[in-house]
Amino acid sequence: MADLWTAFLLSFGVVFVAELGDKSQLMALTFATRYRPVLVLVGITVATALINAISVAVGYGLGLALPTHWISVAAGLVFIGFAIWTLLATEEDGDIPARAGHSVIVTVGSAFLLAELGDKTMLATITLASQNGWAGTWLGSTLGMVAATAIAIVVGRQLGKRLPERVVRLAAAALFAVVGIWLLVDSLV
Repeated sequence: MADLWTAFLLSFGVVFVAELGDKSQLMALTFATRYRPVLVLVGITVATALINAISVAVGYGLGLALPTHWISVAAGLVFIGFAIWTLLATEEDGDIPARAGHSVIVTVGSAFLLAELGDKTMLATITLASQNGWAGTWLGSTLGMVAATAIAIVVGRQLGKRLPERVVRLAAAALFAVVGIWLLVDSLV
């Protein structure tokens, strides 16, 4: 039981700190300006649980690294696509996904999953799982990432309430483009 708590606390702390200021928080902030926070949090939580399960399986069971170069390129292109889609959306279009909870969860979850594949927190979780118990590592890394992104959701929601829709849409498109370029550059370096 002590090993479970040690793995949990270590993973939570490492992942929480690693996520502060990361593209994951930027994504959460951006999605929260347009969609209901609970839907963004559910999408991120599902994606986080899945990506951390993959990381723990790789780290604990296989001890191998995933080929992340092409995954990062695809994720970068997807985010640039999100930027274009956001720019082209009208104010009426922006309201449709906010009412369709399932589509928001799938959109946020898919984007988050793609962005996190091969990210530093995935690699950290793989490393932690190879050295600690899988259950504590999975739970700690998942809750650490969700806690860090929840902070960004609160900030994003406040910005979405205080800024005009056009400003939010342009800022969201710019942030999606930044994340997409960040992923592309990171995969090429």
